Amino acid sequence: MARQALNDPTPISGARPSLIASLFWPVAALILIVAVWSTTIVRANAERTEADKNTRREANAAAQAYEQYVTRSVAQMDQVSMQLKQSWEQSNGRLRLEHLTRDGMFLDSAFISVSVVDARGKVVSSTQPGELNASYARSAFFRYHRNNNSSSLKIDTPLASETQVHPAVLFSRRLDTPDDDFDGVVVLTVPSDYLTSFYMPAALGRDGLVATVGTEAGLRLEQQARAGAATAFPRDAALWAAPAGVLLSAAGQFPDGQARFLAWRHSPVYPLVALVALSKSEAMAAAETYWTDGRNDAAFASFCLALIAALATVLSRRAAHRQSAQEDVRLAYRTATESANDGFYMAAALRNEAGVIVDFEIVDCNERGAYFYGSSRAELIGKRLSTIDAGVFGNALLDTYSAAMTSGFYEDEREMPADARLNIRWGHRRLVRVGNGLAVTLRDISERKAHVVELERLANEDMLTGLPNRHWLMGFLPGAMAASRSESTELSLLFIDLDEFKQVNDLHGHAVGDQLLKASGERLRSLLRPGDHVVRFGGDEFIVLLMPSDAQQQAARVAERIISAFQGPFTINGEPLQVGASVGISVFPHDAADAASLIKHGDIAMYAGKTDGKGQYRFFEASQSRLIQSRLQLKHRLLEAIELDQFVLYYQPRVDAFTGEVCSMEALVRWIHPQHGLVSPLEFIPMAETTGLILRIGEMVMEKACRQIDAWRRQGLPVVPVSINVSPKQFARGEVHRQLAVYLDRHQVPASLLEVEITESAMMGEQEDVLAELGAIRALGVKLHVDDFGTGYSSLSQLQKLKMDVLKVDRAFTSELGNSREGRVFFQAIVSMAHALGMSVVAEGVETAEQLCILQELGCNEVQGYYLARPMPAADIPAVLEQGLRSSVVPAKAGTHTEPAL
Repeated sequence: MARQALNDPTPISGARPSLIASLFWPVAALILIVAVWSTTIVRANAERTEADKNTRREANAAAQAYEQYVTRSVAQMDQVSMQLKQSWEQSNGRLRLEHLTRDGMFLDSAFISVSVVDARGKVVSSTQPGELNASYARSAFFRYHRNNNSSSLKIDTPLASETQVHPAVLFSRRLDTPDDDFDGVVVLTVPSDYLTSFYMPAALGRDGLVATVGTEAGLRLEQQARAGAATAFPRDAALWAAPAGVLLSAAGQFPDGQARFLAWRHSPVYPLVALVALSKSEAMAAAETYWTDGRNDAAFASFCLALIAALATVLSRRAAHRQSAQEDVRLAYRTATESANDGFYMAAALRNEAGVIVDFEIVDCNERGAYFYGSSRAELIGKRLSTIDAGVFGNALLDTYSAAMTSGFYEDEREMPADARLNIRWGHRRLVRVGNGLAVTLRDISERKAHVVELERLANEDMLTGLPNRHWLMGFLPGAMAASRSESTELSLLFIDLDEFKQVNDLHGHAVGDQLLKASGERLRSLLRPGDHVVRFGGDEFIVLLMPSDAQQQAARVAERIISAFQGPFTINGEPLQVGASVGISVFPHDAADAASLIKHGDIAMYAGKTDGKGQYRFFEASQSRLIQSRLQLKHRLLEAIELDQFVLYYQPRVDAFTGEVCSMEALVRWIHPQHGLVSPLEFIPMAETTGLILRIGEMVMEKACRQIDAWRRQGLPVVPVSINVSPKQFARGEVHRQLAVYLDRHQVPASLLEVEITESAMMGEQEDVLAELGAIRALGVKLHVDDFGTGYSSLSQLQKLKMDVLKVDRAFTSELGNSREGRVFFQAIVSMAHALGMSVVAEGVETAEQLCILQELGCNEVQGYYLARPMPAADIPAVLEQGLRSSVVPAKAGTHTEPAL
């Protein structure tokens, strides 16, 4: 154009091209400058948005992992406190923590002190000698346990802790006496870093924070260099009121004035919240660096474009100068990017004669970008993409570059191939079309990806066994069930519970128990196919997933292998330990349509098998669920009946075998349900025995009997002694004599009017304890009966030691009288033996006149049964006491009738 202007004879004609040439370059430069700044700003904003999103995701993952860490850590203290509670109560208060410390327990830095506080608040045993005789009577946790009949773990702040951040945390649990009265508290004092040592500067940054706060007790634990310092977290608990979340807090909300991404997650088990705060400045540093570099590059590019425009305007006619200017621009661009952490590349498209892109050539790059590919800048420039493809990436790289040329933009994160020549594991790349080529940016994100992967692993892996955990199972199972449904296959879930594991844990300690759990997981893994899964569900429970499961026979075979494998002992620390396995099997889609139901039904099937006898497997059946539900409903109704006082006492007279005079009466409990009427004792007594409710019912019977005796006395009736039945569980607790003393004194009833019937099986405990309890009852003046004699394990020598007053012969022997000679001989032997020991004999279950006649001939002292009188309500007893049963008794129908007694 310059030559044309010089040779054009017409000035106007020559000036027009010069004017166009003069205006073209400034306008083009201005457009490019606007484009550069627009692109820089858009990219910087995109970087900030991506950094914000990634940081929120990282904060949420960290909070989730930290919450699980806190929950597991507190669960360990929960187990330790429960073990101490059981050991204390089983030792009747004789356990001494000082001895346990001497034996090597509680020396871990996780404990500041472990103490046992009695019912008055005084420390009676502690791992710290200085704690002995200290008083916790005014402590909040002590008052809470004293006023609440709950054995749950209490988490509280230290005594007189006025600091905003607490240096320690208290875990406490109520201790009960054998009759469930308050017996004190076991308290574990743990340093705050037990819950905050999760903090890792490499993961959370230099200014990252973690904290555990309580939702009830005002507890606040933070990772700080100085315990008890001012809080580094906002004080407004409303910020983390939701179960989980992430928010960007303003700079003013943190005491140090930094803005942070605050993530939290409430523990599903304990009243605690796990907090994680990531510094916004650290999280956004890379994005801000990217903006700074981009702004500098854009400013420099603007300057270069302006310079090029000026030079092009002046030297537009000189192609050599133009080429030199382009080289200067390229050199300046490379110089500006050499100090960046990102790799930059310029790739020119190579086309065939038809204009189709067949390859790319690296025409420029920075040293950082060349380092990623294990070479220098000089070696990489000039290489074609096809040569890099063939050596490392296959065809993937060329296809990606071609797609970016078509769309104009491409961005992704990818894991690089496992090749020793590459110096990058994970990369974030951005490709932008520029003319006939691509501007490529590659950023190394390997460290961030590794951190995310590690957090995911921690969230889904059981820390003890290395097996997948419950969290992993609940995430994996829905997808596995969907795949099974789409492929029309079955999926079997085996719910496994280790038999007798608690005994191993109690006898050998938690460390041995942990090793046994690890060995159990390894043994289960060895029994399965590569595609099957073993999950530690919690405690001593494991779950096995068979995928696919061809038929129930396959699941049954695996269950049999598991049960057989666990019949062999485990060798832990050179000592053989034995645990068994009970297995419940539920099959998808037959037994459940969702993951939670499939697990629940496997648990029900396992429980059904364990109920029938340990070391078995059972498939889920709907009837199992109904049976468990029915038992739960009966237990609930029993609790309700106790609270609403739906139990009444019936009385069955015992009469002199010769005179017919009423000698005493036996009190029998009856349940009058408002909807179901009279509930058979055969139905609720076994349930009460199993659940332990028999203790409350037995104590209620004592009070009702004493109250009724007092009422009859006030009416002026000739009251005879009333006998009450004591269950084996009631007697085993050793509190019967104390309860009797309380109710006899409360209702002013003479001890001679109350008698106690105890079955033979109830007296089969430690001989010294049995004799002590019987002696304490006898010391009150209460007579003792051996109930249902002949059905237990009593011997002549034992009866002689126990010194019982009355022997009640079981109805099974009475029913044989008149039927066989052996029955008469055997009953005669019982009577002779009892009389020789100075005991009176009562025959139970007298149903006929013939039986009564034989009993008179054998010298039996008293008789009781339907032939004489049925059990009757208290309202009918006054007539019996006044008129007797000598001539007015109407014989009952002959036949056998069983009355469970209490």
